[in-house]
Amino acid sequence: MKKRVVIGMSGGVDSSVAALILKQKGYEVIGLFMRNWDSSLNRDILGNPTLNASICPQEQDYQDALKVCEKLDIPLHRVDFIEEYWRDVFRYFIEEYEKGRTPNPDIMCNKYIKFSAFKDHAKTFNPDYIAMGHYARVVHGPVAKLLRGIDANKDQTYFLSQLTHEQLSNVLFPIGDLMKSEVRTLALNHNLPTAKKKDSTGICFIGEREFNQFLNNYLPAKVGEISTLEGDILGQHSGLMHYTIGQRKGLGIGGSEKYGNEPWFVVGKDLDLNRLYVGQGFHHSELYSDHCILEAINVIDPNRNLDQLKCTAKFRYRQKDQAVTIAVENNEVHVYFDQPVRAVTPGQACVFYLGEECLGGGTIKTVTKNQRILPY
Repeated sequence: MKKRVVIGMSGGVDSSVAALILKQKGYEVIGLFMRNWDSSLNRDILGNPTLNASICPQEQDYQDALKVCEKLDIPLHRVDFIEEYWRDVFRYFIEEYEKGRTPNPDIMCNKYIKFSAFKDHAKTFNPDYIAMGHYARVVHGPVAKLLRGIDANKDQTYFLSQLTHEQLSNVLFPIGDLMKSEVRTLALNHNLPTAKKKDSTGICFIGEREFNQFLNNYLPAKVGEISTLEGDILGQHSGLMHYTIGQRKGLGIGGSEKYGNEPWFVVGKDLDLNRLYVGQGFHHSELYSDHCILEAINVIDPNRNLDQLKCTAKFRYRQKDQAVTIAVENNEVHVYFDQPVRAVTPGQACVFYLGEECLGGGTIKTVTKNQRILPY
């Protein structure tokens, strides 16, 4: 009998081609479209409706997914995870900004929605596997291994780093062995309706909208001072939540006789004073750190010992691998960098790799330089 696969259909080209590949390999394929955000209204942090509705193009995505499934002759079902998304992803997103940190909701979406709520719902169809259109690979065995996607520019293991080996045990990533250009070519050659659809950008529930305006619906913006580390006041910020470490855009600081025209970058925040610290130059010394402490640790292989492990790490999605040593000290996971790293930011993920294998990771809690906690 054919093996049955339930695949997450997003209405994009990646999941479309993933479904095509599964069909070509002889699987019985069932499509499942997730609706994670109630686009008819916004809600504040208490869950109360607001009038500032921000429309996410989910309905168009669903129609695109439906056209692809009709083309491939596979059924498509639809499921709402709005409450789960609000509880497990969006509240985390808001609470992190309240702490002055920079969250990564895509990681939480994978952990709690795509590979938890989705998998639970998929059991209704009694599948052998579930599948997603991620650029990643899985090696199945006694303990599942997560490997980088072949296309280094599209690899999504950074966003999958909070998954457990149990969550990965029956997962397929059909396009993980392909380059993005090959995915597009397959879609065009098979006349898939999404072949020329552009990739989605930004956070899924926000869509391609003005981010700061969206965030202001949920957190009151508190105007404050922009200051150098020496205490010179250079201007006003529009709310600390709108800035992240290493940011250049949106500061509104021009050249001056005292400081010249070298660009300014965010180098720190003080929540108590509601103050944003800036420094000049992309390589400002305060942007570099040599150590961080993590929380919310996830190790994909539960038998792996992290203590004194030499590996590489990514502190941001697009960042190159950085050589590090992991140490477990006083029940905390510390990461020591072989070379100083720029703009390591609390709230972001630190993800570990041994070659092609993603080991897991954690959330950056504290960042230090020469044993001094940086003002993040």
